[in-house]
Amino acid sequence: MTIISDNMRGALLMMGAMCAYTINDAFMKGLAGHVPLFQAILVRGLGAVVCLAVMCYVMGQLRFDLSPRDWWLVILRTAGEVAGTYFFLTALMNMPIANISAIMQALPLAVSLAAAVFLGEALGWRRLVAICVGFAGVLLIIQPGGADFNSFSIYALIMVACVTLRDLVVRRMSRNVPAVFVALVAAVGVMSLGAIGSLFIELQPLTGQAGLKLAGATVFLSFGYIFSVTAMRSGEIGFVAPFRYTSLLVALLLGVIFFGEWPNLLTTLGASIVVATGLFTLYRERQLRIRQRMVPGRFR
Repeated sequence: MTIISDNMRGALLMMGAMCAYTINDAFMKGLAGHVPLFQAILVRGLGAVVCLAVMCYVMGQLRFDLSPRDWWLVILRTAGEVAGTYFFLTALMNMPIANISAIMQALPLAVSLAAAVFLGEALGWRRLVAICVGFAGVLLIIQPGGADFNSFSIYALIMVACVTLRDLVVRRMSRNVPAVFVALVAAVGVMSLGAIGSLFIELQPLTGQAGLKLAGATVFLSFGYIFSVTAMRSGEIGFVAPFRYTSLLVALLLGVIFFGEWPNLLTTLGASIVVATGLFTLYRERQLRIRQRMVPGRFR
């Protein structure tokens, strides 16, 4: 009987999480023009909050005794999540799903650079060059001045900045802060965004088709939360993290099959560059961790 290793289990869970998140994105994109954005965020958020609250209770992670410092960090992370959700979904409704997914692949590069600038983490010249090349790939994707460039491409970049803030804040939290509880607070924040925004729009009655799409988005978003949290608790991060790029392949397929969106040559080239440099950055981080364990205090 074959036993799956922790690394392989983590990789499969990460692939499942990325598939779930991207299918959720496709459902939300399919609601464009049928359900107002804030209404969709509110309805989907309600389902996600219920799911995560149940998870927290079952796993014993429903805790409110965090230190003041950790509470401020949780709130700051939630602010990044809320802002990132707004900019991401607004861009998603107005640009090809593969394009915005490709821009999202710059996140490992952005987080590595921001961690070096703001947290003082080591960043060698090889990874710095990879980050610069990766951001050049992002420019190929958004193509400033091109026919496909619009303000929503800027929204996608702002989303990357918001999520980078979110991920940096996580690195400053105490290890005893429950991961699922952090996700629950973020889900409450995003749901609140939908609730507040819905006060200023005219709510639309949900048709059967729109209701099914929202239900699908809620289910896949919840599975994405569950799989991603479990994935990061299985195996080595350096092994598991690269499988995040599964989302780009899924986004390309969904864009072609359901939305008739064919990425142009520059977008494909840019996405390939971003993924390649991101994988190299993750590889270098893993190599440095191995060296640091072998020779404590040595950085290269």
